Amino acid sequence: MPPDAGRAAEQVARQSYGKLIAFLAARSRDVPAAEDALSEALASALRVWPERGVPDNPEAWLLVAARRNLMQAARHRTVAAKAQTTISLAFEEAEERMNEAGKAVFPDERLKLLFACTHPAIDSSVHTALMLQTILGIEARTIARAFVVSPEAMSQRLVRAKVKIRDAGIPFAVPPRPALSGRLAAVLSAIYAAYGLGWDGLDGEEEHHSLAGEAIWLGRALLAVLPDEPEAIGLLSLMLHCEARRSARRDSDGRYVPLDEQDTAAWNAIMMTEADELLRKAGGFERFGPFQCQAAIQSVHAARRLSGKTDWQALTTLYAALVMMRPTLGARVSQAAVIGRASSAAAGLERLDQLDARAIASYQPYWAVRAFLLAEAGDDSAAVDAYIAAIGLSDSPAVRDFLIGRLEKARQAMSG
Repeated sequence: MPPDAGRAAEQVARQSYGKLIAFLAARSRDVPAAEDALSEALASALRVWPERGVPDNPEAWLLVAARRNLMQAARHRTVAAKAQTTISLAFEEAEERMNEAGKAVFPDERLKLLFACTHPAIDSSVHTALMLQTILGIEARTIARAFVVSPEAMSQRLVRAKVKIRDAGIPFAVPPRPALSGRLAAVLSAIYAAYGLGWDGLDGEEEHHSLAGEAIWLGRALLAVLPDEPEAIGLLSLMLHCEARRSARRDSDGRYVPLDEQDTAAWNAIMMTEADELLRKAGGFERFGPFQCQAAIQSVHAARRLSGKTDWQALTTLYAALVMMRPTLGARVSQAAVIGRASSAAAGLERLDQLDARAIASYQPYWAVRAFLLAEAGDDSAAVDAYIAAIGLSDSPAVRDFLIGRLEKARQAMSG
């Protein structure tokens, strides 16, 4: 197979998977069938493109092929005649619109699928995982690792949720305003989880960078539909603040650089300015929520590019507010780290000691923060043990190498 054909198929699959699935599923009302149809279309592309060449619009080629597969599968199943007629008409209308004036363009309906994935009829524990797979095409084993469950268990949960969407007739639509407030939090959390996977999975992996970009796209698309939702504005501000620092997270040799040691000249000032403008806009609605709070925290860090220093007291205040609104383990560990910088290492360690021992046992950020604070407090022996735990729990080679460097310093301090 010519490498160009294989790469083209992989690129279309990575960039357009969610858009294609959303378009197919919104018309068939059947996510598993849409996934099967697209999978067959991708397999056909890998067979046909090397012989005939990559089409001018590979995305449209895949859509037509997947649509054909979906219709054939529907014919083989026992489907009510009316339902099949409705599906046929929907796809015929879509195909006509695609081919108007020679343009192979179809609507992007990922937001509709996103709201379907986070519908109240589906178990809330699977909302984010379902969105990650159906809209962003992330494999079940990758999602399972992020949620610390077995791949088999995650696959079963995802299959059950997709069947629920089909069998319960869950609508593919942005809900009306009265029902929106209860649904929005799940959608925002799912988008941010997708961004988090893209952010954490750096180490030069292009697909993770693409994943972060897709999450930002979803944030912008959501905001275009809901311009007066302050938490949607806050989420986009938060993601842009984080994304603005992407290039500064590694030095010229690819080594990990922690936030407070990053070169602010490498930060994207234009992106940070947009993020701050969004945060101010959100504040005008006087409905302060956790995503706005997290964006405000990132804004305080971003201010170092202008002032040359970090306002740790402001961060202490904001983390106190965040923990009141959303007392997650991550928020509480970060709060302890900030208190350790604003007040004393002992005060930060006292906060860490209040956390549930079972919850923190395998939580890498806890051990990394604990190791840092122990070293600052002069307890180098305990710091060594904590660094060893943090290193063992690190997935990122760059972060692991950074922690190994800190471990060596702690060992040197012990021997010195």
